[in-house]
Amino acid sequence: MISDNQRKKTAPELLCPVGSFEVLRSAVAAGADAVYLGAYAFNARINAHNFDADSLTEAVALAHDGGTRVYLTLNTAIFDREMGGLLSTAEAAARSGVDAFIVADLGAAAEIHRALPNMPLHASTQMSGHCADIGKVLRGKGFTRFVIAREATLSDLEHAVQSSGLEVEAFVHGALCVSHSGQCLFSSVVGGHSGNRGECAQPCRLPYCTRRGTNGYPLSLKDLSLAAHVPALIDSGVASLKIEGRMKSADYVRTVTSIWRLLLDDGRSATQDELRELADAFSRGGFTDGYFTGKINSSMMGIRSDDDKEKTALLARRPLPKQGFLPVDMQIEIKADAPATLSVSAPVFRQGNATVSSTAEGQLPEIAQTRPLTQDDVCKNLSKTGGTAYTPSNINVALDEGLIMPLSSLNSMRREALSALDRARGEYISSEVQARCKKGDTQSKPVPTKGVHRRDVTARFLDPNTVSADAVEYFSVIYLPLDVWFARKENVKVPADKLGVILPPVIFDRERCEAREMLTSALRHGISRVMIGNIGHIPLVREASAAANVKMPALCGDYRLNVTNNATARELETLGIDEFILSPELSLPQMRDIDGNAASVVYGRITLMTLEKCAIRELYSSNACDICGKDSAVMRDRRGVCFPVLREWKHRNIVLNSLPISMTDKEDDLRRANVTSRHFIFTVEDADGVNAVISAAKANKPVREEARRIAK
Repeated sequence: MISDNQRKKTAPELLCPVGSFEVLRSAVAAGADAVYLGAYAFNARINAHNFDADSLTEAVALAHDGGTRVYLTLNTAIFDREMGGLLSTAEAAARSGVDAFIVADLGAAAEIHRALPNMPLHASTQMSGHCADIGKVLRGKGFTRFVIAREATLSDLEHAVQSSGLEVEAFVHGALCVSHSGQCLFSSVVGGHSGNRGECAQPCRLPYCTRRGTNGYPLSLKDLSLAAHVPALIDSGVASLKIEGRMKSADYVRTVTSIWRLLLDDGRSATQDELRELADAFSRGGFTDGYFTGKINSSMMGIRSDDDKEKTALLARRPLPKQGFLPVDMQIEIKADAPATLSVSAPVFRQGNATVSSTAEGQLPEIAQTRPLTQDDVCKNLSKTGGTAYTPSNINVALDEGLIMPLSSLNSMRREALSALDRARGEYISSEVQARCKKGDTQSKPVPTKGVHRRDVTARFLDPNTVSADAVEYFSVIYLPLDVWFARKENVKVPADKLGVILPPVIFDRERCEAREMLTSALRHGISRVMIGNIGHIPLVREASAAANVKMPALCGDYRLNVTNNATARELETLGIDEFILSPELSLPQMRDIDGNAASVVYGRITLMTLEKCAIRELYSSNACDICGKDSAVMRDRRGVCFPVLREWKHRNIVLNSLPISMTDKEDDLRRANVTSRHFIFTVEDADGVNAVISAAKANKPVREEARRIAK
């Protein structure tokens, strides 16, 4: 039978990366509670050795035999013409026994949830889950877990666990993206390889220099390791600890998983020797815990040196158990005048144990004429579990003195009990799979807002001093960053009925009160439009509206929401976002597939990265705050191309593209693409530059500078 695990849950799930069968075997044998892997499409590591339909079924069976759950990564941005293929992949994966899907696209998640309402959904780190409120929003969309941003501190993690309403998963070991996940367009816009589509070319690992010619790696972070903080992680109540590395080797996964398994089982932090072994497995000049501890400085930076590579090459394989992976408890009773009974218990997964019994029917223990049976004899016999999935962890023997019974009977009892245990575990897993495969009502979808399309021409400005009189006249709405408006609200020369504010794309829970106070002030001043780049900020807008005693403002979804399909557009509408800016990664035909109040960026430099670690200080000096927010901060790549680096709220940096998008002369193309509204972005332009762009747009002519086009 299956019973709930009565042991106190002292450690979170250990979740490990898998990119091949060899790696899967290493992860399961080394003690992974769960693994995450990709199918042949729709995953954020498209170049890993991913699994097709047949091999996925085999992989799931292998993992489940070892008590390890399998989560499938479907964590890319999805285009409308791919949605059918995504659903087919999801349904086939559900039949194979996959335990959950990791999803990054809100629309894709909605379609999967309608088709498979019992399948657990985990929100990928690509959803930029940096605050507890995103859990509250996602809970209503069928999600059971979200991955908190790597940039979160321990206090952020604790707050998310206590307040989000969902399980929280945290990265604890492996490579760090320098940009907030889901907010990086560098590889896509500059190189044509979309990180949001699993094709990241890692431009962050390349050298850059300033205009003064100082070379360096201002975007390359050391790998993360929180192995020195295991007790704090356990105490936080986090549900799952994730190791990064679906492109890594079996040796890496074997070493890192086995060490983390030991740390979690012992409830302790890593020793210096263990940290050294983790670094030898893979590091970039060592590890960092800067985000977790709040110590964000230059010590976080690192590159992969020849010395690092040599240490990895010399890494000896960590030995793995020769027997099974699952700990089994055994209790045998050998009494006079009664058949011997053996009870065995082993975990199915972390959620419960399977317990079965076997009896030596037809044969009673006898009084020994010579040497009686001893407890050591019984333990030695029951320990012979080779060739099974089990390793004895505890054997309890209740044996009357002076008895004997054939060892063949003990062998038979052991084999029968373990076979029955296999069947019980299999029945439990099969029932779970059947429940997850139950079909839902795919016809019940949000109704699109056809017939209410607006034709707005909107703009955002980083500097209110560049908002010219022509801009106030031409644009229907002018957005300013919330903190910029708050600091300079008395000098903003834009009528309230034309003014909107942009929430910062990242608002950690420790920063939430300050952001709410500023937004409340904006709403009290008559601002009635708010642009958001994260769905987790919707509850904050509601609270600010209530505090200001005004109705909910109109919400515009920034392009940072990565709207790439109709389903996402509909889901945003159900959340109260009634207009949105389409992803800059879309081509014109892909834009045409999306209905609703959709805007395209017609002019402006796209934000390529949102950085928690200040790159300006790495490029110039530790005292470079005097140039934050000005055009004097740039990164220059090896080709001499310059990328402006500007300050955002709380000393975060944004890296802008070297070229602006410009479609000011392509009005007919935009109209044919069914784009209803136009959006302009002004960052490094002065007032004269703004007026020149407006003049070009009015005349349907190109801008004077070199620009990037939206693909046809």
